[in-house]
Amino acid sequence: MSSRYRPLVTPLALIAAAILVYMENPWFFPAQGSTEGTIAAIAFWVLAIGVVFLMFGDRTTTDATVVEVEGPAFTRYLFSNTRAGLFWLPIRIFLGFEWLVAGWHKLVGHGWTDGGAAVLGYWQHAVSIPEKGTAPITFDWYRTFLQLLIDNGAQGWFAWLIVLGELLVGIALLAGALAGFAAFAGIVMNMSYLLAGSTSVNPIMFALAIGLILGWRVAGYYGLDRYLMPKLGVPWKAKVVAASKS
Repeated sequence: MSSRYRPLVTPLALIAAAILVYMENPWFFPAQGSTEGTIAAIAFWVLAIGVVFLMFGDRTTTDATVVEVEGPAFTRYLFSNTRAGLFWLPIRIFLGFEWLVAGWHKLVGHGWTDGGAAVLGYWQHAVSIPEKGTAPITFDWYRTFLQLLIDNGAQGWFAWLIVLGELLVGIALLAGALAGFAAFAGIVMNMSYLLAGSTSVNPIMFALAIGLILGWRVAGYYGLDRYLMPKLGVPWKAKVVAASKS
């Protein structure tokens, strides 16, 4: 990160946090679906993405490699030691088969790869707002997103995206091929289902996948990652820019 941009990180992050407090607090908040709420949401995400971008650039500074808060030995072992791959192996197998079987049933079943009628029905139920009770979707922005897909007839290609995504994530986790990245892709799908109001096994899969992401360097060691990770250059080390002498 350039030295002239680094001081912006903290104030931008604080502004984003203040906007989030405004949107989420139970006392004074923008009305649901209001213009103020939309502007606040857009401002928050723009600031959040900007902060992440600036922090990513910070990895090349001279003090970026300094460990300021040391973690306990157990977590270092669990997330960084190749022998801990045995701990993640059964979790990979469970999640891998869950995704593989779910994708296979959609592939050979009806309503998915033959036009997407099943996913369309799922979307229509998710965006519905009942006269009594609670709507399946809590966040307006996600309802708007699904409604946009419905209005544009996206169910045909999106159904294939879901099917192939579930199959590929399942295969990658079972094979231990880029296990951490596969777990992240699985979490994206879990989160999509949860945002649409579908619970099922998604919370359990979400929680287990978080562990695989944290242990991404060793989670697939008893699999293809033992060979793939070194090819990709893991452990990665950012090129540190030497501090200029004043």
